[in-house]
Amino acid sequence: MFENLSDKLQSALQKLRGKGKLTEKDIDLAMKEVKMSLLEADVNFKVVKAFINSVRERSLGSEVMESLTPGQQVVKIVHEELVKIMGQGESKLKFNSNDITYFMMCGLQGAGKTTATGKLAKKLKKDGKRPLLVACDIYRPAAIKQLQVVGDSVGVPVFEMGDKISPVTIVKEAVKHAMKHGNDVVIIDTAGRLHIDDDLMDELVKIKETVKPDEILLLLDAMTGQDAVKVAETFNSYLNITGVILTKVDGDARGGAALSIRNVVDKPIKFLSVGEKMDQLETFHPDRMASRILGMGDVLTIIEKAQDAFDEKQALELQNKLKTQDFNLEDFLTQLQQMKNMGPLDEILEMVPGLGGNKKLKGLKVDEKELVYTEAIIQSMTKKERMNPSVINGSRRKRIAAGSGTSVQRVNSLLKQYEEMKKMMKKFSSMGMGKKKGGFGGLGKFKMPF
Repeated sequence: MFENLSDKLQSALQKLRGKGKLTEKDIDLAMKEVKMSLLEADVNFKVVKAFINSVRERSLGSEVMESLTPGQQVVKIVHEELVKIMGQGESKLKFNSNDITYFMMCGLQGAGKTTATGKLAKKLKKDGKRPLLVACDIYRPAAIKQLQVVGDSVGVPVFEMGDKISPVTIVKEAVKHAMKHGNDVVIIDTAGRLHIDDDLMDELVKIKETVKPDEILLLLDAMTGQDAVKVAETFNSYLNITGVILTKVDGDARGGAALSIRNVVDKPIKFLSVGEKMDQLETFHPDRMASRILGMGDVLTIIEKAQDAFDEKQALELQNKLKTQDFNLEDFLTQLQQMKNMGPLDEILEMVPGLGGNKKLKGLKVDEKELVYTEAIIQSMTKKERMNPSVINGSRRKRIAAGSGTSVQRVNSLLKQYEEMKKMMKKFSSMGMGKKKGGFGGLGKFKMPF
């Protein structure tokens, strides 16, 4: 989402990093570039103006001008001000501990509301909740069917009464259904429109008055930039929303909405919908996002993704194997499969401090087709070959290629990848976090599970 903005901001600030002393002119030139970068990213003009004024004022203060590393201090200030405009910390969902919790999902048609509703349901189910989805979009053709398909895919029940009953009645009956069946969270998928109109808003207000939801979450398409902010203002004026879920952030979005919404409507972004899969709903952390924008990495998110994707027992076994130089091709295959679960490789590498701005990493993927070939090649090997790849000579490579339906070149390529991965993992393992204060990421005793 922030790729272009990130490149331009890093470029503007890089010019300040190497200087032993900064002048007011240096800072003004950098702020001019930063301002243009933000405006091109479709950030709200008032937000940009306030941001630049604040950064400039702080940058001309003694903490920068008297510093031995003034450029680094300016980057630190920019980071802090970015965090401030996106919201100071994670905004957690509000739950009713004494009764059923009600979440009302609203937004325009095409914002990805129904899909994001399913993603939220899956996330809550994983956290031990018993969610119920409620189909209140009776207008859009096949909207109810779509919610049912989404519900089935995440294993969450859907309450529906067809498209002839009013949404307010459906909500009332859904409340009774949830009480009867022990659901502790009810997520209401409301109707959208192609544009805001009074009928839509009146209906949403009536649903709100009926269930008095704990959260009213507005789904906004990140691709629409400033239009998303205008939509947020209107929905907020009618419903007093409690938070935002930004959708389609994996598309060619310029990022303006994420940097503007908190400031304009004073409501937090709670989640980012980052892909098509039902587990691709990320909690929004302003500080981590600011670090990613400035190319500082995001180790905490890597760790969370790794903890979700990797089996803890396998991770410990692998760590021991790396220590004893016992990492074999079966381990290699397991690691590739688990790395695939963490998401696109280029996105993960962008979160590694120091690698975010590396253009060579753009577009790197763990290719699922390649995984099929990899599995076929490794399964065509004998147990001895998998455990000790150094025995694989020329004739063995020909036999493995024939057995897997691939080529000797593919076998050679895989063995080379294995050796490279072995070196990389040994490096990660030796960097074991927590060996000394300020180790990789300075994050306690956690070690990368690969």
